[in-house]
Amino acid sequence: MESVEEKVVESVTEVAEQTRSMLHLDDLMSYITWGNLTRVVVACISVLIFYVIYRIIKHIVKKQAAPRVEKHTYMLINKFVSYVFYVIILMYILSLFGINLKAIWGAAGVAGLALGFAAQTSVSNLISGIFVLSEKAMKVGDFIQVGDVFGTVDSVGLLSVRVHTLDNQMVRIPNSSVINNNLVNFNHYDTRRFVFEMPVSYESNMEKALEVANSIPGKCPVVLQDPAPCVYFDGFGDAISIKIAVWFNSCDLINAKNQMYTAIVNTCRENGIEIPYTHYDVKILNK
Repeated sequence: MESVEEKVVESVTEVAEQTRSMLHLDDLMSYITWGNLTRVVVACISVLIFYVIYRIIKHIVKKQAAPRVEKHTYMLINKFVSYVFYVIILMYILSLFGINLKAIWGAAGVAGLALGFAAQTSVSNLISGIFVLSEKAMKVGDFIQVGDVFGTVDSVGLLSVRVHTLDNQMVRIPNSSVINNNLVNFNHYDTRRFVFEMPVSYESNMEKALEVANSIPGKCPVVLQDPAPCVYFDGFGDAISIKIAVWFNSCDLINAKNQMYTAIVNTCRENGIEIPYTHYDVKILNK
């Protein structure tokens, strides 16, 4: 049987635990006041109103801006509207509960300054991104070259440009690299020019070779006649070089190359114009 002392200790311990639980409950209940409940309700209603306004603004941006600006510009506007909404909601809720926003802005300024020194590369890319977007040198879907990277633009952001290469690999190009290197946009204009070389033998009739060269662009459906093709001699070497400069739509580059090279070879064969190539004479000596 338990002694009287043990029973007393057990009872005192139980009472202490119940008292502690009641104290915690009292602490919790102290926060549940009509003032705090009112703030929560007002915050919920305000967030709902802000959200409705946010959706209306997003709808207006989608309807008005999307058809008029480039795809990547619309994406940035859309993200900017979302970020502004989140910041406004956060600041409003904090102010509703009496939190000093000036102290937060001051701390944010100091933290931003520290992060700026610690992330100079990112800041450089951010500033470069502003120039890239303002110049409008590229848009989503363009085929570009930056340094030794070739690819189709998937997105143009504030920090980087994302492209996928011809073998379908994603490459992220920092905006600072875009600014500091030559950017080649192969789709910026609707048409482009390509110069094909047609070497002919020194034994060929030059007037006939020039006449044959002038007839080749007309045999290629994708070659444009306006601007007109240009054919000219371009120096001597192992063969006489004739250049054929033709214009075509930028999207027809592959077809233009296939048609022109095929037409050059076939037309020269039909007219007896020799295209020289390197020959090797092999002699076998019997000893």
